[in-house]
Amino acid sequence: MVPAAKANLVKAGMEDLGFTVLEEHVERMRMRMRSPTELHSHGHLQIQIAPKKEATDSYQAYNGVLTADYSNGGYLQMIRESGRGFRSGSGGAAKPRGIIFNVKLFGAKPDGRKDNTQAFMRTWVAACNSKDQARVLIPEGIYRIGPVIFQGPCNSPDPIIVQVKGTVKATDDISEYPSPEWVSFEKLDGVILTGGGTFDGQGQAVWQYNDCSSNAYCQLLPTSIKLSSVSNAIIRRIKSINSKSFHIGITNGKNIKVRSVDIVAPEDSPNTDGIHISRSFGVSISKAVIGTGDDCISIGQGSNNVTISKVTCGPGHGISVGSLGKYPDEQDVNGITVKNCTLVNTDNGLRIKTWPGSPPSQASNIVFQDIIMENVSRPIIINQQYCASTSSCTNKEPSNVKISNVFFQNIRGTSASDVAVKINCSSAVPCEGLQLFDINLVPIAPTTDSTTPSAVCSNAKISFGGVQVPEPCTSSR
Repeated sequence: MVPAAKANLVKAGMEDLGFTVLEEHVERMRMRMRSPTELHSHGHLQIQIAPKKEATDSYQAYNGVLTADYSNGGYLQMIRESGRGFRSGSGGAAKPRGIIFNVKLFGAKPDGRKDNTQAFMRTWVAACNSKDQARVLIPEGIYRIGPVIFQGPCNSPDPIIVQVKGTVKATDDISEYPSPEWVSFEKLDGVILTGGGTFDGQGQAVWQYNDCSSNAYCQLLPTSIKLSSVSNAIIRRIKSINSKSFHIGITNGKNIKVRSVDIVAPEDSPNTDGIHISRSFGVSISKAVIGTGDDCISIGQGSNNVTISKVTCGPGHGISVGSLGKYPDEQDVNGITVKNCTLVNTDNGLRIKTWPGSPPSQASNIVFQDIIMENVSRPIIINQQYCASTSSCTNKEPSNVKISNVFFQNIRGTSASDVAVKINCSSAVPCEGLQLFDINLVPIAPTTDSTTPSAVCSNAKISFGGVQVPEPCTSSR
């Protein structure tokens, strides 16, 4: 490795990871071809020429040896040499070399103006097809991009790393988004998204088009970062601001860890859930700071073995299981643990919400433990008559989502509402196995004239223990 390149790697803290710089492996060539779709031989290399088309087309454009971009009447070929072999680690053991794929080498410009969508896609395709450990690097600067899909499976050894050091800024023309995602990771086994950078969803330009407050079946705006059919993934040290809709969405995932993320949007921004989970197993969220316009974390249908800890939430709508029961054939929710979290100035605290008239499903084995509330409205709430819009509140049929084995322990702090505990379960399938132990929720600024917050319960079998402020409610049917 050349001394300057090695110095840069050491400065970036990446030398010990066994990566070499892509510049050492890239030769630039410019040529003109008669047809952008011809397959040519150039020496011993196979060259597949790809015209500049939709971003998703570029998946087919990389044959594992060379990529080419048809741009401004010319072609840029990037040839990655192979066979650099292994390097010795600190213990003398051989470690496979890896390659850093810098988006700037693939045409990205960090000026905040150029559309870098194609450059990002070219970078991903090259990294995904690498035979060596691959790291996609987004350096400092502002990179404007439209919707991109980072799709697998990849040839590179797991995990592929996406290191964001700069700011990735979304385009604000909603017509550019054929589906409700901005940056998507799909069909991958092993991916790490990290680097301390920022995803700016530019939601303030499109929130006016959100009609979910009046339309129960509205079309959601794009999620900023979506993991779909991804397993063994880590998101850490990433900031998301002003998402158009959800900040982070996880669906059909397995073994996903979210660590030390910072999520920010105005408290009146619509449907900007911090992290939404559905149809996933083994999701862990910790050390996150989330302040947004909707649920800090929402746990949807089919979520199993989800652990949330050391999360600071507020403003927002609290930490929610649900909403559940809106659609037919929803999968059950099971094994949810929320512990050691702090909620500040949120509209709800710990919430389970299901739609009235819902098809049958279940939500069970849910634990809320060691939670601090600061000026929180409705700190504990189960609402089985939930409706998210004015048009959806006409259904008076009871919910058929069965809620059971829910445990609230050591929930303490201040309530901003007169009703601190509200358990409103379904008359068709009453809640069973609810336990409230050591609940201490007092008024925000207690005085001699203050009214202690109350508890209201219906259609639920509840057991109480330890401190109970407010006084335990009596369930009725």
